[in-house]
Amino acid sequence: MKIKLSELNRYSPSEFVAVCGPLFEHSPWVAERAVSRRPFTDRTQLHHALCATVDRASPEEQLTLVRAHPDLVGRAARTGGLTTASTTEQSAAGLTDLAPDDMRQFDDFNAAYRSKFGFPFVICARENKKNAILAAFPTRLAHTQQTELRTALDEIAKIAWHRLLDTVEEG
Repeated sequence: MKIKLSELNRYSPSEFVAVCGPLFEHSPWVAERAVSRRPFTDRTQLHHALCATVDRASPEEQLTLVRAHPDLVGRAARTGGLTTASTTEQSAAGLTDLAPDDMRQFDDFNAAYRSKFGFPFVICARENKKNAILAAFPTRLAHTQQTELRTALDEIAKIAWHRLLDTVEEG
């Protein structure tokens, strides 16, 4: 059941964070800092406020946000340790029932990516399928640390947008 934006605007700060905190993986601080910017006129404005909060965060906080995301097809996915949203997103991308060769390919790419950048590969799984995700790894592995951190944050903004659409409706 979605919450109307007009209701969300009237929620207490803790209720607001309970709804909007999960939009950013294990990072309720984003919603905690954005709550004071209410009222929001539409979901786009709310999303912009949340993303602006991330953009104003310290580099350490941004890195912690990226690191809060699970590896695609990683240990958490294989053992049922993902959030409900992450499970749904990885499933939508066709990542939950892979052949052993595909799983090894993800394992190898994830390891190379973490080794180079120190954080997990983040991509909006709802906007990509398995083959597109696998094709993105080599391209993104060629990025600099700074470019890849910005790319990861941009992908997190896309993930948050989809989660917002699932959670909040206009009105």
